[in-house]
Amino acid sequence: MNKTLLHIILYTAISMMAWQGNAQELRDYISLNGKWYFSIGDDSNWAQDHYNHDSWEQIRVPSLWEHQGFNGYDGFAWYRREVDIPIKAQKLSLWLDLGFIDDADEVFLNGELINKSGQFPPAFKTAYNAHRLYKLPNQLIRYGRANVIAVRVYDAYNEGGIISGNIGIKAEIHPLIPDISLEGKWRFKTGDESYYKAIEYNDRNWEQISVPRSWEEQGYDGYNGMAWYRKTITIPEHLQEEALVLLLGKIDDVDETYINGILIGQTGEISDHFFFPYNEAWKALRGYIIPRRLYQSTRTLSIAIRVQDRTQTGGIYEGPVGIITMDKYIDYWNEKRNK
Repeated sequence: MNKTLLHIILYTAISMMAWQGNAQELRDYISLNGKWYFSIGDDSNWAQDHYNHDSWEQIRVPSLWEHQGFNGYDGFAWYRREVDIPIKAQKLSLWLDLGFIDDADEVFLNGELINKSGQFPPAFKTAYNAHRLYKLPNQLIRYGRANVIAVRVYDAYNEGGIISGNIGIKAEIHPLIPDISLEGKWRFKTGDESYYKAIEYNDRNWEQISVPRSWEEQGYDGYNGMAWYRKTITIPEHLQEEALVLLLGKIDDVDETYINGILIGQTGEISDHFFFPYNEAWKALRGYIIPRRLYQSTRTLSIAIRVQDRTQTGGIYEGPVGIITMDKYIDYWNEKRNK
């Protein structure tokens, strides 16, 4: 059987498995239980990696801050801790497990916001019962050096802080790791025009936002509707003869994905009607075959992603995002299927 045809047949089968989601299997890698630097109050400078926290109190994590000298305190507080992540971890997919936090939080790695749960005042919303498990973006990790984790917490009443769990950095077991990472800054624009997919379209005036991360967390809070992402990349010469798959992680809600103006895949259907031809499309892990003709004549690819968000969170909100060989992609799903 033709190898390309075999790839397509296998890809069709494993793509259906992606609709079951991509629940991570994690193992303990670096424990962060124990003493963290801590201060009540709120200052945006405390998120920065260069801030000197040596004069702060130290309290145990996980534990209520009420049990450690801050009885009756409700309001904002910050935790900070440095952690060395070894160079060998570059081949791993790492997650930060902060257990359960009462009530709302924002988490920064080396000065960059990576995730949050709940909402701070004035539109306060608790997330005390949500397990905080946040992906550590590869491009923000300083391998072989100290990394600064800063956690901003708001407690409205009763107990407060990082209250329970097995706190630490976890490594994903058999992760899906792209050959080329596309995580980081992408061009972004709300609205919808058909010419946004064109290879010759000039997107230099568009905003830049981080991928993967919801657009609500990046200045588009409350926005539901149409938006586009764009990025131009060059395929390395050593991958030019490989069958390649574009990984787009998870997108809320539905998408159409174009390369050099050509539709290469979609999940769900963009429509004026509130209708999902596929159930719970926002949970699906996107993996789209890149037609060989698009990168064998020219190694430059213009990726354009049309996204429609119906409610709540929107955009490319979870990775992995990148390009992987078909063989590695098939191996990943075969192992998942056989467990």
